[in-house]
Amino acid sequence: MRLTGLSSESVWTGLSVSTTVTNASTRPGLRLPGRVTLTAGGEDVPVRHLRLGLVAQLEPEDPDAPRRLVQYHQVPVAGRFVVPAGRRRAVDFAFPLPWETPVNMFGGVPLMSLRHGLRTEVSVDPDLDQGAMVPIFIHPLPAQQGILAALDTLGFVMRQAGLQHGRLPGVEQTLPFYEQLGYWVAPLYAGPITELEVIFVTNSAGLEVLLWMNRRLSLAGVTHQSISRFRAWHAGAAQRDWVATVDGWLRHAIDRHAAAAAHADWSAMIRESAHVSRHPDEPVQPGFGLQGTAGGGGGIGGGGGGDGT
Repeated sequence: MRLTGLSSESVWTGLSVSTTVTNASTRPGLRLPGRVTLTAGGEDVPVRHLRLGLVAQLEPEDPDAPRRLVQYHQVPVAGRFVVPAGRRRAVDFAFPLPWETPVNMFGGVPLMSLRHGLRTEVSVDPDLDQGAMVPIFIHPLPAQQGILAALDTLGFVMRQAGLQHGRLPGVEQTLPFYEQLGYWVAPLYAGPITELEVIFVTNSAGLEVLLWMNRRLSLAGVTHQSISRFRAWHAGAAQRDWVATVDGWLRHAIDRHAAAAAHADWSAMIRESAHVSRHPDEPVQPGFGLQGTAGGGGGIGGGGGGDGT
């Protein structure tokens, strides 16, 4: 999907501002080219600064609250200058996108209701105007594309796409949020898990891939959750067999998930056995039953088998 010439325009007394993006379709880590055009009215207009910012729609911490637009990455484009009366001033830019910029397109189709845009901020004494938002369309990098296509091939059905505010333990992040793609599990992998959430945290070398299993059911108290972490490199991504890779990741992660569940069941059985067999007057022996148990919550795992080489 190639979109060209998208623009927004903001007008207030004495100055109009129009932002045009040459090609609104791009990928994380690339530069987004475009131009900001400022037109003065009947008087000279002194501009203090001109900035561009990325805006995204974040999921609220309260599930009943509406989504909110947040500006999370801002770059200065120009410092002080004057737009003469009746004249125009054009400022070209090549806006750098962070590697962690969330993907909101897959296969030429928007990912659910994810909104993403570029907003222009113009400071004119004493006003500050943030202007309208130019929509932009972030397509997956080759490794991300391969993983998403593999999940589709393996039978996973996407049910949700959203941006969650917060930090992931054990993962280096530069942005204050992460993208979460939720799936109904494919029939081939059903049983130990019902739902899967996929998280990408990308940098210039590659990406961390987190497979988060049964998070929502765990929050509801139905079962336990687990997270397995894998790594993939950008180099050679186009030539990799992603179906085999993702299948291997899933099987490894599901084995860990099932083992955690079995351990939790075994611990519960030991606790119950200790409770039933002990006489009310018999003291609890040190180290018996209640010590060394695990709740099966499953923190960030090393994940094993997945360095992306």
